[in-house]
Amino acid sequence: MADVAGFFNAVTEKVDKSKIGGMTAVYQFEITGDGGGDWNVSIAGGDVAVAQGKAEKPSITLTMDANNFMDLIAGKLNGQTAFLTGKLKIKGDMTLAMKLQSVFALG
Repeated sequence: MADVAGFFNAVTEKVDKSKIGGMTAVYQFEITGDGGGDWNVSIAGGDVAVAQGKAEKPSITLTMDANNFMDLIAGKLNGQTAFLTGKLKIKGDMTLAMKLQSVFALG
């Protein structure tokens, strides 16, 4: 199974460019537990930039345990289910959370 850092290192290739036209957002991921870390993904002008650490002003912050995150990106855990069961915590623009799966080609 891939690891959290591996996902973020390859995320620019996973983003569906057809889904981000006209989109400007900063996704902050706070992945807790073993193998976790803080990552942010900035989307603007059809481009995607990934950085380790915390963004200054994220549009949305997603907090999740590393094991649950790996299940989410593998398609074993539904994002909506994860949110409703407390496995995924979201602060910020909820419409960005709803675009998460399609933008990042999860599952």
